[in-house]
Amino acid sequence: MVFRRIFGSGAPKGFAGVLERDENVLASAACGDEWLVATTLGLWLPGPRRVGWHLISKATWGSGALTVVEAVEDGTAGAAVLLRDLPAVRYPLATPGRVPEVVYARVTGAIRDRERNEELRAWFLRRKVPGRDGVVLHVRPDPDADVERVRRVAASVAEKLARP
Repeated sequence: MVFRRIFGSGAPKGFAGVLERDENVLASAACGDEWLVATTLGLWLPGPRRVGWHLISKATWGSGALTVVEAVEDGTAGAAVLLRDLPAVRYPLATPGRVPEVVYARVTGAIRDRERNEELRAWFLRRKVPGRDGVVLHVRPDPDADVERVRRVAASVAEKLARP
């Protein structure tokens, strides 16, 4: 990209992450000596490591910090992907800039639709995955849910959604 060579990536000075060729910085904020960087593909956390927007279950802003609940893929059920939430992590930001609003917009914007199944104790979400065409069915069971039962239902739902 000619513009990237001329203007730079938009990443803040001192950011140690390596952006993909088509990844653009949307907002950034210092988090101690490191950076939280929101891009078109995800949220770069201190370390640095990027978490795709589709793998952020929840992000809230309050009391001068962004609190992020990251999900990890915990297997598949047919074409559905089962998720498990990690513990929430708080990132204090003295000068948040646009980071909270960009994170909110990207996390909620990735969700095409969602439904809570109280009987199964699980969330069913169809999400857009940055850099890929189409949507993915994510299923996030509660910690006390019968995961095998959720897996069976998730596979069935994914199969029905795939039909024309």
